[in-house]
Amino acid sequence: MSTDQATGNKATFGRFHDAVNSRDADLIAKTIDEVVHPDLVFHAPVPMGATGAQALKHVWEVLLRAFPDIHVAVEDVVAEGDKVVYRNTVTGTHQGEYRGLAPTGRSVTYNEIFIIRFAGGRIAEIWGVVDGLSQLRQLGAIPA
Repeated sequence: MSTDQATGNKATFGRFHDAVNSRDADLIAKTIDEVVHPDLVFHAPVPMGATGAQALKHVWEVLLRAFPDIHVAVEDVVAEGDKVVYRNTVTGTHQGEYRGLAPTGRSVTYNEIFIIRFAGGRIAEIWGVVDGLSQLRQLGAIPA
């Protein structure tokens, strides 16, 4: 892969990231349609009953309902070949149902790392590690 492809992949990731931080569910769904392959392979816990790009849309529907002020701060981005790796800090206030928890009004801050593989200029595969334990502790769902 050329440097131009890695740069293009970073730009595509940037479009997705900007859409996510808009907190606009329609814009996020539209951007997913544009930059994510419909048959996306998602190697992270995702809601059952959805696959591919639809699973990613569902993840964002759930997050926006639970944390309407969600913000994803990208701490690091590394692009090489057909992959982009990014490390995030996610913040939000628990204002809607999430994983069976009624809204607590609590603020959360947790970390994520994702590896994205691109094919044909679109996101084709995602591996993710999300600090869900920290998130659930901050929400009071499990003891500290």
